[in-house]
Amino acid sequence: MRSGGADASTRTRELRQRVAIEAARLMAEGGLRDFQAAKLRAASRLGVVDESALPRNAEIEQALREHQRLFQSAKQPDALQARRLAALEALQFLRRFDARLVGAVLDGSADAHSAVCLHLFEDRAENVEHFLAESGIPIEQRSRRLRLDHARSEVFPVYQFSADGVPFELIVLPRSTLRQPPLDPVDGKPMQRASLSALRSLLDAPGG
Repeated sequence: MRSGGADASTRTRELRQRVAIEAARLMAEGGLRDFQAAKLRAASRLGVVDESALPRNAEIEQALREHQRLFQSAKQPDALQARRLAALEALQFLRRFDARLVGAVLDGSADAHSAVCLHLFEDRAENVEHFLAESGIPIEQRSRRLRLDHARSEVFPVYQFSADGVPFELIVLPRSTLRQPPLDPVDGKPMQRASLSALRSLLDAPGG
């Protein structure tokens, strides 16, 4: 006979899975791009108030990939490919800022709701803003907090725009972070980033 503790642990694990699946659905179908927001909205919809039943971001990402495999297998690869090709043009266009591709378009989980997210390296963010203005690109400015390491986080400017129906997010970081990526919100490890040549290699690879 199982103990009450074992039963409670099983229930918590099952709730975590349900919340992760619902959060993934909200991200895939509703366009939510923030793991925390998706997690909290999913928990609210399911009536989950126990924080121990909230899944980690990595669990949500795994559920998102499974959702895409089951329900978006006909469309998601095309959306990903379109965004990788758009990223290739953007990296070329923004090469003066040592642009790097990050996020869902790089790791393969991007869908039709995903923005192409790039890191740009410039100590004076207004230089990026001026370059975009001179190029005739209307932007919206936001900000985002990134964890630089396990002890530090900072807020950085973000420039958003759309090109040919594809949304872009340009996060401007100081040049000192070119060799020290911020931490990935999914697994807490340094973010994977791809240069123009690395993205070309990815696209040339089978299945890229």
